[in-house]
Amino acid sequence: MTATPSAAVPQRTDRRALVSWALWDWGSAAFNAVVTTFVFSTYLASRAFVDPDLVADTSAAGAATVERELAHNAAVVSTALTIAGIVVALVAPAVGRLADSSGHRRRSVLVATVGVALSIGGMVFVAPSQPFLLLGAALLGIGTVAYEIASVGYNAMLGQVAPGEQKGRVSAIGWAAGYFGGIVLLVVLLVLCIQDFGTPGVGGLLQLPATVASGQWDVRVAIGIAAVWLAVSSIPLFVTIPEAAADPSVGGGGVFGAYRDLGRHIARLWRERRDVLAFLLASAVFRDGVGAVFTFGGIVAAQVFGFSPSQVILFAIAANVVAGIATFLSGRLDDRFGSRAIITVSLVGLALCGIGVFLVGTVTAGFWVLGLTLALFVGPVQSSSRAYLSRLATPGREGELFGLYATTGRAASFLAPALFGIAVTVGGSTRFGILGVVVVLVAGVVLMAFVPRGPRATR
Repeated sequence: MTATPSAAVPQRTDRRALVSWALWDWGSAAFNAVVTTFVFSTYLASRAFVDPDLVADTSAAGAATVERELAHNAAVVSTALTIAGIVVALVAPAVGRLADSSGHRRRSVLVATVGVALSIGGMVFVAPSQPFLLLGAALLGIGTVAYEIASVGYNAMLGQVAPGEQKGRVSAIGWAAGYFGGIVLLVVLLVLCIQDFGTPGVGGLLQLPATVASGQWDVRVAIGIAAVWLAVSSIPLFVTIPEAAADPSVGGGGVFGAYRDLGRHIARLWRERRDVLAFLLASAVFRDGVGAVFTFGGIVAAQVFGFSPSQVILFAIAANVVAGIATFLSGRLDDRFGSRAIITVSLVGLALCGIGVFLVGTVTAGFWVLGLTLALFVGPVQSSSRAYLSRLATPGREGELFGLYATTGRAASFLAPALFGIAVTVGGSTRFGILGVVVVLVAGVVLMAFVPRGPRATR
């Protein structure tokens, strides 16, 4: 696990490089906030994809049938994400290892980012009709795979733009940029496409058709704008950050060699770096729970608390403000107290807030309070996880380790979607899915107890 001279990583730690790197996180809000959380996934799980005859039935039996159909739509979304997780688990180690060995880390991020943008663009063609539900779920799964692959190389670049003693705060700057990018993008989409300014059935300043019968173009145009947002925001990263040098010590053998060496890598970690393995296991579980908070948060807001599309976006904007500020401030705390402490405290906070959201029933005010409190903890968990692993990584081999990070994360990615789906099916309501996510978060807290404190800047 010792770096060799050939594994030296070209660094650029000036302000321009940091901004260019963080802008990719800024642009990724198009996928994280718009697609998987507050707009597209919520759209897929809405009444737009329920048989109109059922929606028209206002009887008690009809309402119960519609609720079951909505729960089914949510389960379809969770299934697509589960399949995507399996795919990522299979390909991520090869991507990270081959990027390290070939010196094509930046190229791998570019190709995957193009894939994300194209999948988002394809979502514009998902019309509000039941037959299009599977197409939407498939595009969501494809976009998730591409995004996770892009994140392998992007996270590995942290060591190229952050001085060794500032990885916590630089990682936090990136995550905070993602949240603030989400704020700006959601405001733009709300004003241009979604908000009802007094004309029924028309959305935003662009006066877009906003009913199911008219094609729900308010949501679909918003998705198209998000695709452009991601593409434009990503450009500085590929222009500014230097390509990583090739590391021949990683070895050849192509894709099959990557999987052969993955086993050797894990065996070596078991012998020499069990702290890394302990963290990879714990993070595989808790990151799945944290991801589910985002993925299903908008669905819960819409189905359980009756939020309209514009209300969902208003809540998203407020949550991103809270999360962005909390994440930015957590960077200095991470460098001072260590990533493990930040992660553990945040997971406890997330679990308690999740239980609270379930207990408030359908009280909208309770969701606002607990949901915004929950937003305090989401960013610090993700930022500190990236910083913790970056400190443990061997220079020049970050891609390999972050590929394993993605693989282990996706190896457990079925947990939260599966438990969410099971809880929804057993409980007969989307509200019960919250408990499935809480179980995963609690498991993450337990596993973090076995993770060493790890390095930090002041040690």
